Amino acid sequence: MTRSNTRAFWLFVGPFAVGLLAFVYVPIGWSVVLSFFDARNTVTPTDFVGLDNYADMLGDTAFLRSLGTFSAFAVFIVPLTAVLSLALALLVNQITVMQAFFRSVFFLPTACSYVVASLVWKLSIFNGVRYGLANTVLGWFGADPIAWTASTDPPWYWLVLVTLRLWLQLGFYMVLFIAGLQRIPRHLYEAAWIDGAKPGWQTLRHITLPQLRTTTVAVLLLNLVAAYQAFDEFYNVLGTARGYPPFARPPLVYLYYTSLGSGGQDFGHGSAGAVLLALLIAAVTLAQGKVITR
Repeated sequence: MTRSNTRAFWLFVGPFAVGLLAFVYVPIGWSVVLSFFDARNTVTPTDFVGLDNYADMLGDTAFLRSLGTFSAFAVFIVPLTAVLSLALALLVNQITVMQAFFRSVFFLPTACSYVVASLVWKLSIFNGVRYGLANTVLGWFGADPIAWTASTDPPWYWLVLVTLRLWLQLGFYMVLFIAGLQRIPRHLYEAAWIDGAKPGWQTLRHITLPQLRTTTVAVLLLNLVAAYQAFDEFYNVLGTARGYPPFARPPLVYLYYTSLGSGGQDFGHGSAGAVLLALLIAAVTLAQGKVITR
């Protein structure tokens, strides 16, 4: 019986494990190897350069400004997403009529492709012409049209990118919070009401939020990693147009141009930048986890 169970286990898990090894772990390991070589236009280099690629990336002002700007972007977008998704979860969880419908409505954008959503935001809502949706609304109040996705001062494209990311990911984190809310024992609220606590802020502060600590940590950590991994919306909204400052591109877009840009396939520097980005994400994630748990 044990041998049969083992065989069934590997029958189901084996293909996934092989795919994970071949398409995730091996490329990650080989990327680390490439970071120590002068790998230009080849993935089998022979010119070992040690830590020179890392030194070059740490001395690259554009790369460092991209990391710094997106650290600030993460500090802004992560708490905002957590607060708004929690608010949606509390609202939907209180609904007694058509609750499944409203869950589906808010969760539906999660299933949308980032590329498709980026094009809708860029070409329909914030397209910069007078008859675009955003400029039409501004026109009702007598405001002039705004070139939302152009490299202007102020940088309106940040509003486009932030609203797009919020629309795409709020539903996913809302579902996580709803799952956490439904795991809170009902008798805790009943005991609080007997003790004189009023429904609303008091129960939210002293019961709901403490009981959601584990869910909140998971939401913040997942959202933090997702913020640093931003690529599709920036690449499709800003595109390859020149004029944007270097820090307007996230680290992944910058590394994409480094590895596959017009200047050649510089896999060595691209891999070194990817390793530095991974170390930064790990450090910030560990620090955030410790701060939250305390």
